[in-house]
Parts: sequence; C-alpha cells; structure tokens
Amino acid sequence: MSTEKQDARLARAAEVIRHEAGAVARLEDHLDERFSRAVDLVLASKGQLVVTGMGKAGLIGAKLSATLASTGTPSFYLHPAEALHGDLGRLRHGDVLLAISNSGETDEVNAIIPVARKLGAVVIAMTGRPDSTLGQLADTVLDIGRVEEACPLKLAPTASTSAMLALGDALAMVVLDERDFGREEYAVFHPAGALGRRLMRVREVMRSEKELPLVPGSMGVREVLITMTRTPGRPGAALVIEDDGKLAGIFTDGDLRRLLDSGELARLESPVSDFMGKNPKSIGPEALIEEAQRLMQEHHIDQVPVLDDDGHPVGLIDVQDLLDVRL
Repeated sequence: MSTEKQDARLARAAEVIRHEAGAVARLEDHLDERFSRAVDLVLASKGQLVVTGMGKAGLIGAKLSATLASTGTPSFYLHPAEALHGDLGRLRHGDVLLAISNSGETDEVNAIIPVARKLGAVVIAMTGRPDSTLGQLADTVLDIGRVEEACPLKLAPTASTSAMLALGDALAMVVLDERDFGREEYAVFHPAGALGRRLMRVREVMRSEKELPLVPGSMGVREVLITMTRTPGRPGAALVIEDDGKLAGIFTDGDLRRLLDSGELARLESPVSDFMGKNPKSIGPEALIEEAQRLMQEHHIDQVPVLDDDGHPVGLIDVQDLLDVRL
C-alpha cells in the first residue's frame, strides 16, 4: 500500500472521530430542565426503566439498559417490533419507558407510546427532534440536537448514535449519583468481575471455626504442628491465644523452618510461645480482602489473623485464600 493511500485512510478516520467527538461535545448545549425532569422520573419510579429503539438506536438502547441495570436502576430492553406482537405485556404500571429515535418518527417506536401510557408508564424520549411525534408524545425529552452523520451520504447512524450513547450514559451516571450507589453495591451486581472480588469482605473468605487452629502458648511445638496438620485445609499457621482468648501471637511454617534450621530438634517439645511471632499484623472481618492483600504484600507475610473488636481471633486469612478467589 502506498504511503499516500495510508495517509488518506488515517486522515479520514481522524475526521470521523473529530466529527463524532464534536457531536458529543455539543450535547452540553442541550442540557436543561428536561434532562432534570428525566432524572426525577427515573428516581421516582417504583417499576423498571424499559428502553426501546429500532435499528442502531435499539442497539444503543440495549447498551444503556445494561448500564442502568448494573448501576442500581432495574432495566430491560424491549424491541419495539416484538412489543407490538405481545411483548408490551412486560410493561407495568409505574415503569418508565425510554424511547430512542433520532428522527422521532420511527413508526414501531411511536406505536408503543399510547399503549405504554394506558398501562400506566411514563415516557422519556431521546431524539434529535423534540418537536417530532415522539417528542410530543413524551413526558420529557432528552435532546441530542440536530446531528449531522459522519457518513459521506449523511445517512448511516454514526454521530447520532455516539450522541445517544453519551447522553444515555449521562442520565445513568446522574441517577447513580443520586441513588448514592457505591462500589460495594456495584460489586453485588458484578460478582464474577475483578472489582466484585476485590470488594469481598474478609469474613467471606477467611478460615474460621473448624478451619481455625487455636492453641495455648503452653502447648509444645510438636503438638501445635499436629494440630495444624489435622485442621481442615491445613493452614500454614496456628494462632496462639492468651487465657482470656485474646491473640497472643502466631506460629507459621516459616517459624518452624527457622526452628529446624537452628538444629535444636529437642526444642520441638518447648512451648510454642517461645517461637511464635508476637504482635502480628491483623485485620477485622469486615475489612475488604484487597486490604488483606495489601497488608500481606507490604509486610511480606502469608497469613493474617482476623480479630473481632475485643482482640479475639475469629478467623485466619491465608495468601492461598486470595489466590482461590483470583484476587
């Protein structure tokens, strides 16, 4: 390929990107009380936000519905043609219908509106023509403005769908802010994702009860090792407790290796309190597991005791536990 041909391609691509970026930037000029009204309608709804649109607008609508659903606003996408053949039965009183059409004259979309109103739904239109049929039928309008497409024929939805996506995201994010929807709520809807795993609590992955080896400081090292071996999951540490049940220290596989390296095998009968790590780093059960990970990394340790507010051990989190949840 010639350099001239390649340069021409890149120049055209850059032109399209600038054109679509301009369409998105101009959306700010169309933000007014109608946008705020749309936010109010969504927040006041006791039902779901149902998104509909035909063709490319419908694809944008499906994405917006997914964004809304994942950020605290129950939502689903309703194909307008299928709606006209029975799927309108999915609409319920109290739902909000977000209908998307650049021209505002999409027959399949406009045909839904009277029935949606009869069922008790309110209607938000997203269109480039607020004075269109759709705009006049709606309770409020999200105006994308008169957008010229990046297509050389000025026909294929390009800049208009970029504007729809950006304005829909703006609606979703403003609603998210006003719902006070945070990282933890987001994680609930994304349990398989990396964020969801990072926002798990220590109590969800820690070893507790039968999997938690608790030993008194007077117990001999040999017996402590037997206790660790017999504990389900074979943890790499035992927690040493005081008479009042509070944490006194921790005895780990590393402590055992250091004892063996000393060549004093006879000391295996000595109290574990002579070899335990004192004042070990600890964490609470309600802490995030990403905090436990950071603690292990910063202090180069593989086990962290989990303590309640009174200093009593209620669990143990091992580096292997973090690997198991793919953190």
